[in-house]
Amino acid sequence: MKKNTASDILQKKKSNQKITALSTYDYAFAKLADESGADIILVGDSVGMVQLGYNSTLPVTMDEMLHHTKAVSRAVKQALLVADMPYKTYETAVSSIKSARRFIEEAKANAVKLEGGEKVLKQVKALTRLGIAVMGHLGMLPQSIEKTGGYKVQGKDKKDADQMLKDAQALEAAGAFSIVLECVPYELAKKITQAVKIPTIGIGAGPHCDGQILVLHDLLGFKSTVSPRFVRKYADFDSLARKAIRDFRSDVEAEKFPSLKESFE
Repeated sequence: MKKNTASDILQKKKSNQKITALSTYDYAFAKLADESGADIILVGDSVGMVQLGYNSTLPVTMDEMLHHTKAVSRAVKQALLVADMPYKTYETAVSSIKSARRFIEEAKANAVKLEGGEKVLKQVKALTRLGIAVMGHLGMLPQSIEKTGGYKVQGKDKKDADQMLKDAQALEAAGAFSIVLECVPYELAKKITQAVKIPTIGIGAGPHCDGQILVLHDLLGFKSTVSPRFVRKYADFDSLARKAIRDFRSDVEAEKFPSLKESFE
C-alpha cells in the first residue's frame, strides 16, 4: 500500500473522507493498526500513562519517546507516523527544530505534534519552513494540566471558545497540516472544523470532526488505565488476557503444559 503523507491527510478533508487515527507505542500493536488500515498512527506521550506507569504525560522523556517511536516506525508501512514532542522539548523555535529533527532522522517519524495555540506559533512556523510536517493540538492539553487543574473539558465558555477558534486558524496559517481537538464541546469542534481548511482529529470532541483518534489499548478494552467517557470499547482484551494467563498457570500447576507435542526429543 502507498505510504500516507500529510498531503494525503489534507486531501481526505477536501474529499469529505473521514480520517482514522490510533495511538500506539510498540511494534506489535503498530503492525496491527497499520495493517488494519489506520490513516495516522500517533506515538503519543500518553505512553507514559499507558505503558510506563506514570501518573501523567509530564515525566515522559525525549529518550523514551524516541525509543517507542523507533519501534513503531519499524512496523508502519502505510500510515502517516506522527510523534508527540514531549514536555519542555519545544519551548523555543531552536529547541523545537532540534527535537523534531531527532524524531524525523533517528526515529523515522513522518511528522511531529505540538500542544498549544498562539504560544507555539513560532515553533510551528520554524518547523514547517524546514519542511517538517506539524500536527497541532488544542482543547485539553495533557502537558498543561498543572495550569488547567486537571483533565477537564475546555472551551465551555465564550471567551475560551473564541480563543480556541483563533488558535486553530493561527495554527493553520502557521502551516500545520491538521489539529487534534481533545475534550472540546461538540458544537465548538464543529465550528472549528468548518472554519479551517486543515483536518480536525477529534478525541472527546464529538462527531463533526474530520477524523477520530483513540488509544488502541482503550478501544481494545484493556483496563490498565482509566478509560475516559469518550472511549468506546470495541473488544474486551483485558478479560481474554486474564483468562489466558489463568489457564496457563492452571495447566503448569496440573502438569498439563508442556505436553510431549510441545517438547523436543
